[in-house]
Amino acid sequence: MIALHFAPLQGYTDDVYRRLHHQLVGGVDFYYTPFVRLEHGSPRSKDLRDILPAHNEHVPVVPQIIAADVQEFRTLTDLIRENGYRRLDLNMGCPFPLQAKHGRGCGLLAQTDEIAAMFAEMKQHPEVQFSIKLRLGWDNPTVAQLLLPLINEAPLMQVALHPRIGTQGYKGTTDVEAFAAFASECKKPLVYNGDLTSPEEVLQIQERFPQLVGIMVGRGLLARPSLGAELREQREWTRHERIALLHQLHDALHAHYARIIPGEAQLHQKLRTFWDYLEPEIGRKAFKAVHKAGNLRNYLRAVAEVV
Repeated sequence: MIALHFAPLQGYTDDVYRRLHHQLVGGVDFYYTPFVRLEHGSPRSKDLRDILPAHNEHVPVVPQIIAADVQEFRTLTDLIRENGYRRLDLNMGCPFPLQAKHGRGCGLLAQTDEIAAMFAEMKQHPEVQFSIKLRLGWDNPTVAQLLLPLINEAPLMQVALHPRIGTQGYKGTTDVEAFAAFASECKKPLVYNGDLTSPEEVLQIQERFPQLVGIMVGRGLLARPSLGAELREQREWTRHERIALLHQLHDALHAHYARIIPGEAQLHQKLRTFWDYLEPEIGRKAFKAVHKAGNLRNYLRAVAEVV
């Protein structure tokens, strides 16, 4: 079984979720943090809390950063190093316009000079293993392919490609043929990312691209937290097993957040996001009941009825 990478989602895969998923489910080789970024020249406090080593003990964490230029990249790299990490992932694929319009994430793909400068800066830190996650381009699906000569010469231990363009967001379908074209010329260890939600789909991609060193899944693992364990065990879990795991994971999150979040309204708001990607798993009726519950008591009653 090749490595399984848990892609980050802002607001969902924080240090608490990562830690509990690793403890209760497993099957994931690497958990990526939501990207650390600079805001008004300084890192955000919530990003700093999320990457604290004390909050990530015994979890195979890879900090991810997002940067618009080499100075931001240098500042964030130093920050990650100061926290004791020797592995760092550069986000070149975030499709959200708020980041892209400032040249970060997918918006960085059009800035060849800045990319080259960041790759050159990587060479100044031989003690750090760098990787990148990117898309095909912002609005042009040939951009990643055109960047391959630069990527192939960069000091990268891994490249993850999501075969969509940025303007798609997460709509439409992934372009597997474009991924194949990229893979045929990529000299770096390659990871596939995009629209994998079941063990069968993961295995199909592995069969199509036997050269892959890993599979990266984000939304698919939120929608099916057992996915990594199912792949590890080489069997598809029954629905009963998957639902039981959802309750176990939710209960653990509830117990943790109840200790640190003051007030039932705030706790309710935090817990409700757990179900955002789970409609296909729990069904429309249960999904609506969970999200329409107006207070914590009714919410927990609706959760208990998820079977």
